[in-house]
Amino acid sequence: MGLKEITEFVKIEHTLFSLPFVFMGAIIAGSPTLSEIIWILIAAIGARGLAMSLNRIIDRDIDSKNPRTAERHLVKGSITLTTAWTLCLIFLSMLVIGAGQLNTVALKMSWLPVIAFVIYPYTKRYTWGCHFWLGLCLGLAPAGAWLGIVGEDLGWAAITEYHWYPEIWFTAFGVMCWIAAFDLNYALMDVDNDRKNGIKSFPATFGKKATRFTSMQLTLLWFACFAVAAPQKSTLFVLFAGIMALVNIGVISRQEKLIDFQKSLFYTSVLTGWVLLAGLVAS
Repeated sequence: MGLKEITEFVKIEHTLFSLPFVFMGAIIAGSPTLSEIIWILIAAIGARGLAMSLNRIIDRDIDSKNPRTAERHLVKGSITLTTAWTLCLIFLSMLVIGAGQLNTVALKMSWLPVIAFVIYPYTKRYTWGCHFWLGLCLGLAPAGAWLGIVGEDLGWAAITEYHWYPEIWFTAFGVMCWIAAFDLNYALMDVDNDRKNGIKSFPATFGKKATRFTSMQLTLLWFACFAVAAPQKSTLFVLFAGIMALVNIGVISRQEKLIDFQKSLFYTSVLTGWVLLAGLVAS
């Protein structure tokens, strides 16, 4: 197994979703040093790899029944289950070591995303709320980066004395809504298969029209969250967030007319995070 197989297994390109919000959390915390940024990146990459590896392991039976996912590594046997668990251990080590190098509070709270990652694959078996749980998993990214910076000076007071409110709370909630809006539409590809195999996705439960309407509402909600979370004198950040909200709504509303809606939505969603980061930096 080479590097190419590993990156394909964990879909390394999807890291582009969480990285801008990791950086946003660090920026909101203050002025991170180069060393802090490096350890935050190591922890973030570890968390992302762990989440995807666990998802692939736990969902391998579901993936085998879906024509779209039947060629994934564990299903076709190009990566063994032992190798997948080994990758989990490596990624978990990156998360824990990165958090530990930042501060004690970050280290002692590193269990939280791990638990969230383990639970997520099972949610789709029981509730259409699985999309929101996935959003929660990514919403922890800016919060974790923020804690990695402020935990050194504030200690547990960073959490217990609500230093995370309102900026980090609304940023994390905004990320949750943003990812949920994307994932609702992403699940449209598997509606028939989900209904056949008892997967409780939102589109399979409520249909395509409700999915489009709800994802547009979530887009307005994440814009409102980022507007509230915006630091003082950050008009440019709010403007950038508003522009990207309109772009996302435009793509979602035109899903019937776009040649490749899923690809358009993917690139739009990736761009959204980096534009928001650019707006925050510029502010």
